[in-house]
Amino acid sequence: MKKTGNKIKKIASKRKKVVKKIVNAKVKMKAKIKVKVKAKAKIKAKKILLKPEILKPAKKAASKKPLLTKTKSSFGPADVKPYQTKKNEEYMAKKQLEHFRSVLLQWKEQLMTEVDRTVHHMQDESSNYPDPVDRASQEEEFNLELRARDRERKLLRKIEETLSRINDQDYGYCDDCGAEIGIRRLEARPTANQCIECKTISEIKEKQIGDGN
Repeated sequence: MKKTGNKIKKIASKRKKVVKKIVNAKVKMKAKIKVKVKAKAKIKAKKILLKPEILKPAKKAASKKPLLTKTKSSFGPADVKPYQTKKNEEYMAKKQLEHFRSVLLQWKEQLMTEVDRTVHHMQDESSNYPDPVDRASQEEEFNLELRARDRERKLLRKIEETLSRINDQDYGYCDDCGAEIGIRRLEARPTANQCIECKTISEIKEKQIGDGN
């Protein structure tokens, strides 16, 4: 009986050791997969940033008006000539409104094209990879694209609101103080609804509230 009991204990002990090894191997495997996924995601992000079509606006930023062109690449459509104001021209006259309407419509079209491109890309590239690392990397890539498209969806809504302001002839004036926002600021951010002074005060208040929390 004692021999039988000892054998059972030895078998149980061996099983525990085997189970422990399997668990440790799984933990190590998961850690390796996470490291590989992060590495692949960083490489893909760098490749996206280094694409020639993304670098083109940055090259234009080094021209005569670096601040304006750089801002437009982030907050407006690419390849749009700034409005040339004439001497004694009335602020937000018909020509100015038409210019900004054209800018917003072009920006909207570009964003819609990006949305369609993402949908087609996800449909074409969606594959059930046998390698868990490749699957995780693909999911991470899709998540990044979906987050970018979600930001653009919010931006599209803001563009629609701005187009409505143009139709109502309220465009170009600050919502807070009613002052002129200014052609240069609108060129940099066509959806702006605050003058630079009110926007600065608003950002300071937001920062103070954030620091208070």
